[in-house]
Amino acid sequence: MFTGIIEELGKVTNLRSDSVTINCKTVLNETKIGDSIAVNGVCLTVRDLKNDSFTADVSPESFRVTTFKDLASGDFVNLERALPVTGRLGGHFVSGHVDGRGKIISLNKNFEFYDLKFELDPQKVKYCVLKGSITVNGISLTIANIENNIITVAIIPHTFENTNLKYLKNGSYVNIETDILAKYVEKFLLMRDNKSGIDLEFLQRNGF
Repeated sequence: MFTGIIEELGKVTNLRSDSVTINCKTVLNETKIGDSIAVNGVCLTVRDLKNDSFTADVSPESFRVTTFKDLASGDFVNLERALPVTGRLGGHFVSGHVDGRGKIISLNKNFEFYDLKFELDPQKVKYCVLKGSITVNGISLTIANIENNIITVAIIPHTFENTNLKYLKNGSYVNIETDILAKYVEKFLLMRDNKSGIDLEFLQRNGF
């Protein structure tokens, strides 16, 4: 489990269809082989460790669903170690299981802040609520606006400068993980014998 608070930017030094090696520093502290690190929001297991890098396997499913297929050596990626039991939940509950990719529509500066708009799979929009949380390239962000399947998030200067958002351009793709709590609510509503009249259609019709 992760929080969506990025610890550092790592640099891809080797990328194959089944593994990735990333040069980094901060996330290597106290990390052991077998530990989890989120790379652009994708939970990966450390397979090999060196003084300045780690290597992790990447499954075919991760290549298919995420932006790993778009990465190249020299690209920067957002890194976060798994949340320790005694750690603080600074963002929101992030599983590291990416739902799919979002396409950047615009990234505009708004005074010192930034407004990021991206296109999301219409089937995933149902898990998004205004002022709710969403994970973009592993970053915990708050949804500022929803218009059809276009999601807008507001980005503070610190987040922009310390993540790979500053390298994004219109047309770039990002990894998206919607709020896991919404998925559990949906599952519960679909499986239980619902006599209250409150179902998924009711919640969507009333803005949930």
